[in-house]
Amino acid sequence: MKIQNLLVIAFVTFGLASVAQAAGNAADGEKIVTGVCAACHGVDGNSLVSMYPKLAGQHPEYITKQLTNFKVGDRKNPIMAGMVANLSPEDMSNLGAYFGSQKAKAGAAKVNGAGSVGEKIYKGGIANLGVPACASCHGANGAGVPAQFPRLGGQHAEYTITQMKAWRSGERANDPAKMMRMVAAKLSDADIEAVADYIQGLK
Repeated sequence: MKIQNLLVIAFVTFGLASVAQAAGNAADGEKIVTGVCAACHGVDGNSLVSMYPKLAGQHPEYITKQLTNFKVGDRKNPIMAGMVANLSPEDMSNLGAYFGSQKAKAGAAKVNGAGSVGEKIYKGGIANLGVPACASCHGANGAGVPAQFPRLGGQHAEYTITQMKAWRSGERANDPAKMMRMVAAKLSDADIEAVADYIQGLK
């Protein structure tokens, strides 16, 4: 199946899944954050520890979906499984609303700025390997597409590398139409590290 068709399938699948999710209440979500999430992700969702993702400014639907996936076991992580065990669907929607309302703080690429390998992969993909441009789903500046594709801009490179390698190995498998697994399978460690560094510097 062509990658273009997979993009359409993923877009529709994720979009339909998010329609049923409630908008959530940010104020109620904040109460949960201070007691459960802040230690790793920061009170405002701007994690200071690079192994934990920045959640500030992320699309609420995406956060709610990931929390739901952790709870039902579609996404494996022993720490997060414990964190979401007592959360209701409403709680997860509220957390999505809260983190989505926070302002994401910018990061900086270490070496993969303009003209770098990371930029080339992000903006143009790797044609001879059939790797599409990351920007085709996540946007030129990493803003993503609400309800369909997550925000990436400014995300910690360490976290992005870990997730890309998890997609590649199949350890993470909660992507619609296996899209991220198929993309990551074609990337080397060097490719992943370069594009993750570039993503960290997107604003």
